[in-house]
Amino acid sequence: MDSLVKRILQLLQENSRLPQQAIADMLGVSRNEVAAAIDQLEKNGIIKGYSAVIHWEKAGYEQVTAMIDVKVTPQRDAGFDAIAERIYRFPEVKSVYLMSGAYDLSVVVEGRTIKEVARFVSEKLSTLEHVLSTTTHFILKKYKQDGVIFDDREGDQRLVITP
Repeated sequence: MDSLVKRILQLLQENSRLPQQAIADMLGVSRNEVAAAIDQLEKNGIIKGYSAVIHWEKAGYEQVTAMIDVKVTPQRDAGFDAIAERIYRFPEVKSVYLMSGAYDLSVVVEGRTIKEVARFVSEKLSTLEHVLSTTTHFILKKYKQDGVIFDDREGDQRLVITP
C-alpha cells in the first residue's frame, strides 16, 4: 500500500471529519490528490463507512452491551463464514469476530435492557443450527472505545499535595 494512502487512512481513522484540505495540508499534497485517493479507497471497499464514537450514557440514553463467546461447528466448504454471516445479519449484532482460543466467535450485541439482550441470546442466537454454546459477558462500564477515552477525569491529572 502506498505510504500516502496509509497516512490518509490513519488520519481518517483518528478523525473521519477531517476536511480533505486539512488532510492535504498535513501531508503536503494537493486536495485533489487526497480527494482522488479517498474516492478510490471508498470504491475499493477499503473505507467501509464513517462513524462517530458516542457516549450514549452521557447523552441520556441507556443501553446494554454484551460480548458473547460462541462455540460453533464449522460447516463443510464454508468453515465459520456461513454461521458468522447468519449471526451478523441480526440487527442487534454490532460486531462479529472469528477468534483463536477457547471459543470460535466473539459477538457484540446491543439492546435497551438486559432482558432484551438475554432474549436475543436465548431465542435467536443459541437456537441457530451449528451453535454449540454461548457465554454472555455484560459490559458494566466503558472506559475506552475505538481509541476514545470515556472517563470524564481527563482534565487535570496532577496529584493533590496537602500540608
